[in-house]
Formats: sequence, structure tokens, C-alpha cells
Amino acid sequence: MKLSSFRYLWIGQAFANLGDVFYIVGLISIMFAASQSAFYLAMLPFINTIGRFISGYLSPILFNRYPLKTLLSGSQSSKTVVLFILAFIITTFSQDGMLIILLSIFIIAFLDGWAAPASRAMLPRLVEKKEIVKANSFFSVINHVNQLGGWALGGVLVSWIGGQTVIWVTVILFTLSSAMMHLIQDPTEFTSRNGKDPIGAVLRQGWKTIWETPVFRKIHVVIFIESIANVVWIAAIIYVFVSQVLHKSEAWWGYINTTFFIGLLVGGLICTTFSSVIEKNLKQLMLYSSISASALTFLFGFNDIAWIALLLSVLYGIGEQIKGITIETYLQNEATTEELPKIYGAQGALTSLTFGLSSLLLGGMADLFGVQQVFLLSATLLAIAAIYILASKQYFKTKYAHNHQA
Repeated sequence: MKLSSFRYLWIGQAFANLGDVFYIVGLISIMFAASQSAFYLAMLPFINTIGRFISGYLSPILFNRYPLKTLLSGSQSSKTVVLFILAFIITTFSQDGMLIILLSIFIIAFLDGWAAPASRAMLPRLVEKKEIVKANSFFSVINHVNQLGGWALGGVLVSWIGGQTVIWVTVILFTLSSAMMHLIQDPTEFTSRNGKDPIGAVLRQGWKTIWETPVFRKIHVVIFIESIANVVWIAAIIYVFVSQVLHKSEAWWGYINTTFFIGLLVGGLICTTFSSVIEKNLKQLMLYSSISASALTFLFGFNDIAWIALLLSVLYGIGEQIKGITIETYLQNEATTEELPKIYGAQGALTSLTFGLSSLLLGGMADLFGVQQVFLLSATLLAIAAIYILASKQYFKTKYAHNHQA
């Protein structure tokens, strides 16, 4: 049962993630054609971030009341209905429909805000403890294949069949995803805590667990610092870097984005192939990958040779993926089945808000002080995160045996 359910989970998530890329690509095309406004396009990631933040903050209420499988299938089915309605609207699109489109984006982001932590918390329930690293790596590879291929394929589809038809293709993908989520069988027994705790206390549960558990607190300090530092890899800052430092055409912006995702994909494949080695060296790998992230970010920011920038981008992606999988493994091994979704919910709210605000801050700094100074700041923050991990190393187990002994 577990193996089949894990298969349904990753296939359903793959359809959902690919659909998420397709519908954004389709909407960008439709919105720009209708409005010719960069402002409306800028509203898309902003609304997406706000929707996910609000949902992540409120998610503990749902985790107390409903099983993870119900939340997953309910979220995906609701997204399908919303997108189906949106598809009808954009078929007869007009300028007056822009607010409805933005509202639909918010609703879909809100539904994703609790589905994402529910999916991540479901994964360790559907595999054996000894397979957690491999399962996380496999999940990550599938996600990055979707990211790497989805944007390119979405762009081709938009130019071939048009943005409106791409939205209908997404409706089909969401429908398939909903069917897969419905087939999952969660082996963990669920006990509803509806009404047993005050709402204020429920909303604080994930944050309280993170703060009161040393290993979780240490991990999330690192996640917070890195959420700020990693803003340098957003499209807007890389675009400026390519123009002002590399002195290349905008095509190189695409090349760097692609090589970064290739690095993430390669890192996931490495972790999948050598999962037993990763499992035995979690602490060292988390530390070394944090140090390498700082060094590579500094080298990237102060390098002006284009092909070296591509190489550094790949290497950074590999290290970032390995570090992310080690952190994920620590959380999934240390948290109880009841704590994990609430931790992920709080983490999603934290990273969404931090990343959104930091994007504005670092974008402004790039204009004022130059884009290379922003990379210097990022490298410094990543170095601080690495030092913090080193100073906190006693809180992290070196490895997890099947009986949970370090």
C-alpha cells in the first residue's frame, strides 16, 4: 500500500507542478497581450506570495481538523475548479476581466499554501525510514525536471497553440493530479482536534514547536538567513547582472537560469544515487554545502567571464540541492507526524514573506549600490549561516540509523 501511495503522490505532484508552470506561462502571455502593462505582470508573483503566506499562516487550523490526504485532494480538486472557471473567463477575455484573473491567481496560491506542506509531510509516511533521503531526492528531481522543462515547453506551447489553450491543458493536468491524490492511502491514523484548542494557540503551534525545539530552531534560523541571501538568484537581479557585469545579451539570462536548474537536477540525482552515503554524513554535508554556497556566490558575483558564470551556476545549484535535502531529512526524522505539517506550514509562511520583502529590498540595493554589492551581501549572509551551523553542530545528528540512534 505504501509503495502504491507514494507513486500516486509523486505522479500527482508532478502533474500539479507542471500545471502550475503552464498556467503561469499562459497567463503571462494573456495578461501582457491584453494590457501591455508590466505592472500587471509584476502583480502576479506579488499576489502569489501573499496568497501562500496567508495560507501557510492559517494552515495549522486545517491540519488539526482534517487528514493530510483530505487536504491534498481537496486543495487540488478546488484548484481544478477555479482554473476551469478561469479558463471560461479568459476564452472571452477583456480588460475588465483582469481583476478576476488576479483574484483567481490569489485563490490558487492560497490553496497551494497548505497543499505544499501537506505533500511534504505526507512523504515520510509513505516510505520506510531508510528510504527518506532517496524519496526526498527523487521528489526533488521530479520537481526540477518540471521546472527546467516546464517553462521551456510552456513557452513553446504558448507560441504554438496560444495562452488560452495552454490554460485548458493545465485544467487537464490538474484533473489528473486530483485523481492521483484521491487514490493515496495514508497509513497514519488521524485524530481530529477540532475545537479542542483556541484558534490563537493553534496558529502558534508550528512556530512554538520550531522555537522550543533546538534543532528546529537552528534549522529555521538558517532557512531565514538563506531566504534573504538566495534572492540574488531571482530573474530581475540575474538580468541586471548579465547586462552590467557580463555585458551579454538577455539570452544569457536564460542560460544562467537553465544551468542553475541543471545544477539542482544533478544535485538531486547525486542524492538519489548515493542516498546511503548522504544518510551517513548529514551533518558534514549540510556544513560543507553551506560553506560552498557562500564561496560560489562570491565568486559568481565578482566574475565577469560568461562561461565561468555558467559553471559556477551549475555548481551552486548542486550544492544548494544537497543542502536542501539534508535539511529536509533532519526535519522529517526529528518531527512527529503531528508536528511536521504544522512546521512546514510555518516554514512556508516564513519563507514566502521573507523572500517577497527581500526581493524588494535587494532589488533596491542593486539599483543604489550596484548588483555586485548585492552578491557580496548574499555571500556574507551565507557565510554567517555556515558559521551558525558550525557553532550549532552538537544539535545535529551525524546520521540516522533505522532505530533512530545517532
